[in-house]
Amino acid sequence: MVCRPPMGSVFEFSGSSKMVDLTYDPHKEIDLENRKRRLLFRAWHRGIKELDLIFGNFVDANNKDFSEADCNWFEALFEEQDHEILGWVTDGKNVPEQFSGPMMKRLQKLDFMTLKAK
Repeated sequence: MVCRPPMGSVFEFSGSSKMVDLTYDPHKEIDLENRKRRLLFRAWHRGIKELDLIFGNFVDANNKDFSEADCNWFEALFEEQDHEILGWVTDGKNVPEQFSGPMMKRLQKLDFMTLKAK
């Protein structure tokens, strides 16, 4: 088990130096085009083939039009559990408020799907 201190904590060591744990933002220095490329990779490498096909095909078909907000939405969604996401997309039930909306509706249509896996 790994124990991590709260973000922003300052630690003092026996020496005179201090270590500051700054707030980590993995997207801070990545431009939009590189974020889109990373989303495309992550979309095809989810862990379960069903989501690879759904997300991979969707991001392939739409990522050229993704905004910063769209990237933020997908990056947050990709942090959720695969089995829960699959249920939200295929059943449309119990979708958390933060993920319900136009993008989820587009995913749920599955009209972007091709049957060829990468």
